[in-house]
This record gives sequence, C-alpha cells and structure tokens, in this order.
Amino acid sequence: MSTYMPKANDIERKWYIIDADGQPLGRVAAKAAHILKGKHKPTYAPHADCGDHVIIINTDKAILTGKKLDQKTYKWHTGWIGGLKEIKYSKLMAEQSDRAMTIAVNGMLPNNSLGRKAATRLRVYKGAEHNNAAQKPEKYEL
Repeated sequence: MSTYMPKANDIERKWYIIDADGQPLGRVAAKAAHILKGKHKPTYAPHADCGDHVIIINTDKAILTGKKLDQKTYKWHTGWIGGLKEIKYSKLMAEQSDRAMTIAVNGMLPNNSLGRKAATRLRVYKGAEHNNAAQKPEKYEL
C-alpha cells in the first residue's frame, strides 16, 4: 500500500464557522488551527496545504479560565532598540479580542510557509455578524 499524496487540484476547501461565545480562547484557537491545517480530513498530509477556511465569531464573548485574564501578558518586539512592548490580556480582550484570537491561532500553526498560507484562510470577528455569508459556511461544533 502506498502513501496518499494529495494533489493541488484534488483539494476541496470548505468554509466553517466557529462560535466562541462562552468558550475558552485556547480551545477555540486549537480547533481553528486543526481545521486550518486540514487535520480533520481523512486526506490529510503534513507536507501539503489541504486545510479549510475558518470564520470565528463572538470573540468578545470568549473567556480565559483561571487567573489568566489578570496575569497573562502578550509581549512583542518592534525591531527598534528598546522596543519591547507588553499588554495584559485583560486590556487586550476588552479592546481587541479579535487580535487576541488571531495571535492564539497563529501560535498554534507551524512556523513555515504552510502555516503562513493557512493563516490567510482565517477570519475573526468580534460580534455575531460576518461578511462571508456568500461562501455558505457550515457551523462547526466544538
């Protein structure tokens, strides 16, 4: 028996919608990364880009368990001298919950060209409305 090699023409991409209302941020991000990479398909291959599109809605209603809201911080560097920036998740979730979800999903994708390509198929919205109704996304249950 030979190993299955998916071809670029054979890959069919579907659209899934995940509702983050009342769900932990990390669990939603892990499931989104799973779908973006294509691991939910029987035709998955680690070397091929066979993932689907993901829409995450209601990120402002996602929760962080334990004391993460007060203790967890997101740090990044601007590239300039002394450019280390830091923001607490309490402020990040209050002002930019969609950015917090995007950061979490990107951290769960591989750091290579496949991960960068998968990240372009992610759409994140703060509220319940989204602009991708024409794609007829299917609701994905966690």
